[in-house]
Amino acid sequence: MHVLVWWATNFAALWVAARLVDGITYGSIWWLVVAALVFGAVNLLVRPLVVLLALPAVILSLGVALLLINALMLLLTGALVPDFDVRDFFWAAVLGALIIWVVNMVLHAVLPEGESGWRRALAGGRFR
Repeated sequence: MHVLVWWATNFAALWVAARLVDGITYGSIWWLVVAALVFGAVNLLVRPLVVLLALPAVILSLGVALLLINALMLLLTGALVPDFDVRDFFWAAVLGALIIWVVNMVLHAVLPEGESGWRRALAGGRFR
C-alpha cells in the first residue's frame, strides 16, 4: 500500500508541476504515469549517490543544493521517458522540483499512509 501512495503522490506532483510550469510537458496521461514511476525509481536509485557525491555542496549551501539535485533528477526523468519533456534546467527543472517538493510535502502530511512510524510516535500515536 505504501508503494501505491508513494507512486500516486509522485504522479500528482508531476501533474501539478506540468500544469504550472510551461517547460514541463507530457504527451498523454499514460506518459505521465510512466514518468511518475521513472521519477520514483530515479529518486530511489540515483539520488542517494548524487547526494553523497555532492555532500560538501549540500552542507555549505545549508541544503539549497538539494533543490538543484532534485531538478537534476527531474531532468533525468525527462531524458528517460520519451514523451515527458523538461525543456531547460533553470526555469523548468528548478521550478518544477520546487513545486514537486511542495505538493509531495502537503500530500504526505494529509495522507495517513505517508506518515512514518517515528512521526506517529512523536505525535502520541501508536505503532501499527
